[in-house]
Amino acid sequence: MWKLRKYLAHYKKEAFIAPLFKFFEACLELLVPVMMAEMIDIGIAYNDLTYCWFIAAALVGFAVLGLACALVAQYYAAKAAHGYGTELRSAMFAKINSLSHAELDKAGMPALITRITADVNQSEKGVNRFLRLFLRSPFIVLGALVASMLVDWKLGLVFLGVTLIMGAFIWLIMALTIPRNKKVQRALEDLNGATRENLAGVRVVRAFSRQEKELEDFSAKNERLVKMQSVLGVISSLLNPVTYVFVNLGIVLVLWLGGGFVYRGALTQGEISALINYMSQILLALVALANLIVVVASGSASSERVYEVLQMRSSLREETEENTEFPETVLEFRNVCFGYGEGGYALENVSFSLRRGETLGIIGGTGSGKSTLVNLAQRFYDVNEGEIFVDGMDVKRYTFESLRKKFGVAPQKAVLFKGTVRDNIRWGKENATDEEILSALDAAQMGDVLAGWDEGLDKEIEQGGRNLSGGQRQRMTVARAVVGKPEILVLDDSASALDYATDYRMRKAVAALGGTVIVISQRASAMRSADRILVLDEGHIAGEGTHEELLKTCEVYREICSSQMQGGEK
Repeated sequence: MWKLRKYLAHYKKEAFIAPLFKFFEACLELLVPVMMAEMIDIGIAYNDLTYCWFIAAALVGFAVLGLACALVAQYYAAKAAHGYGTELRSAMFAKINSLSHAELDKAGMPALITRITADVNQSEKGVNRFLRLFLRSPFIVLGALVASMLVDWKLGLVFLGVTLIMGAFIWLIMALTIPRNKKVQRALEDLNGATRENLAGVRVVRAFSRQEKELEDFSAKNERLVKMQSVLGVISSLLNPVTYVFVNLGIVLVLWLGGGFVYRGALTQGEISALINYMSQILLALVALANLIVVVASGSASSERVYEVLQMRSSLREETEENTEFPETVLEFRNVCFGYGEGGYALENVSFSLRRGETLGIIGGTGSGKSTLVNLAQRFYDVNEGEIFVDGMDVKRYTFESLRKKFGVAPQKAVLFKGTVRDNIRWGKENATDEEILSALDAAQMGDVLAGWDEGLDKEIEQGGRNLSGGQRQRMTVARAVVGKPEILVLDDSASALDYATDYRMRKAVAALGGTVIVISQRASAMRSADRILVLDEGHIAGEGTHEELLKTCEVYREICSSQMQGGEK
C-alpha cells in the first residue's frame, strides 16, 4: 500500500487525525491500570471511600474521553480510506482508458474488472484498518511493556519474552499469508473470467447444451479457489488462539511469580493488579495487531496488483498536432506490416490510398485483416512497419481525439449503452438536434422501427441494447456513425444481421449522403456499388479494382462471388 500513498495526498489531515486520536485513546487506556493500583493500595487498603469514588469518577471520565477519541478516529479513518478508494478507482479507470488495445488485450478484461473492484476495495479496507490501529496497538504493547518494567523489571522480562515470541509468530504469519493472498486474487480473476465468458455466451452455451460441462469447469475453478482460501484461512486463524495462549501463559507466570513477591512484601496487591491489567492490554493489542496484519497483508497483495495496472504504459504515444488540411487523398497506407503479439503478421506490405468522396469496399475471408485496417487507421494499434496517413499527415502526429473525430465507425460488434435512443445516437455528435438524429436513423433504415415506438427518441435502451434485435442494434450503430457527418465513414460488417433488401436500401441511403465511405463486408453484393474494392487474403492484398475488373483478374474475389451466388445471393 505504500506505493499507492499518493492517493491519500488529498486526505493528509484525515490520515493524521485518525491515528493521533487513537494515540490519545491508547494513552488514556495505559493510565487505567495505574489508577486501579492506586485505588487498591490506597483507597481500599485504607478504607478511603472518598478516594475510591474520586478514582472511579476519573475512570468513568477517561472512558467517555476514550470513546470520544475512538469515534473521532473512526470517522476520519473512514473518510480518508473511502477518499483513497475513490481516487484509486478514478485513477484505475483513467489508466485503463489510456491503454492501447494491445495492453488491454494482454491484461484481459476480467483481470482489469477484478482489480478495479475487488482489489481496490481490499486495499481500501487495509488503509482504514491501518490508520486506526497501526499506532494504537504497537504503542499499547510498548507502553505496557515499559510500564511493567517500571513496576518490576524481573516480571517485566515475562512481558518482554511474550512480546518477542508473539512478534516472531506474527512475522511468520505475514510471510505465509502475503504470497498466498496474491495467489487467491489470481484464482479469483480466473473465476471471474469464466463467469463473464459464460454469461456473455449464455445463448450459445444453451444452444449446444453445454450447461453441464460449463458447470463442471466452473466448479473446478471454484473448488481451486475454495482450497486456496481454506489454506489461507487456516493460517490466518492461528493468530488469535496462539496469541491468547501465549499471553494467558504470561498472565499465569505473572500471578505465580508475583504472588511470591507480594508474600515477601516486594510488591503490593495493586501493583500485581496493574501488571495483570497490562498483560491483558498486551493480549488485546496483540490480537488487534494480528487481525490488522491479516487485513493489511490482504490489502498489500491487492494494492500490489492495482499498482501493476497503474504502472502499465500504453505502447501508443499521443502527439499534439491537429490537421485542418483537406487534400484529395484522405487515407493512405504505405507498406504497412502489423501483427498481434508474436504470432506473425496479420497484415503484410499493405499499400493503398483512398480519395476524398470515394467509396472503398474491403472484402476477404475471416481473419484476413479487414477490421485490422480500420483499427490501424484510427491508431488503436501502432504499425510494426510502414506508415499511415490521414489527410496527408502521419497518424502518429495527431492527438487521439482529433484523429478519431475524422472517423465515424459502425463496428463489427454492435455496442449500445443504457439510455435513450437520443442519448445513444448523440455519441456520434454530442449536440445533434432531433432533426439530425431522425435523418441519421432514416438513413440507417431505422425510421420505420422508431415510428412504431410510442416513446420515439425517448425509448429506453437497456445495457448492451438487449431489448433490441440484432438488426436493430446494427442499424442504431450505423445511425450513430452517420449523424456526425464524419470525413471517413466506416461500415465494418455492420449489416451482417440485416436481410439483403434492407442492407441494399441502407447502403444506397448512406451513399446519398456523400462523403468518403469504407465498406467492410463478407458479402460480395455490398461491394458492387463501391468505386474500388480491396480483396484481402491472409493479410495480403490479393486484388484491387472495381467489381467487374476483379471478376476478371482476382481468383480470390471470383471464389467469394461464386460461393455466394451458389448460396442464393443475387
